[in-house]
Amino acid sequence: MFQDMNKMLSQSMEPFKELVDIQTRMLEELTRQQMDCTKACIEATVQQTKELQKCKTPADLLELQQAYAKELEETLRAANQQNLKALTEAREAMQALTQGAFDRFTQSK
Repeated sequence: MFQDMNKMLSQSMEPFKELVDIQTRMLEELTRQQMDCTKACIEATVQQTKELQKCKTPADLLELQQAYAKELEETLRAANQQNLKALTEAREAMQALTQGAFDRFTQSK
C-alpha cells in the first residue's frame, strides 16, 4: 500500500518536474543569449572607441556613429529574435505538458 501511494505521488509530481526542467532550460538559454549579446555590445563599443581616434572630420565622426548605431541595432534585434524563439519554445512545451496532464486527468474520471 505504501509503495502504491509512493508510486502515485511520483507520477503526480512528474509534470511538475518536467515543468521545472522546461523553465530551467529556457532560463539557461536566455542567460547564454544575454551574455552573447552583452559581449557583442562591449566589443562594438571597444571597436568604436578605437576607430574614434582615426576620425579627422565631423563627417568621419558622424559616419562612425551611424555604423556603431546600426551594429548595435542589429545585435539587439538578433538577440530579441533569439529570446522570443526561446520563450516560444518554452511556452509550447508547457502547453503540451499541461494538455497532456489535463487529458490524463479527464480520462481517469
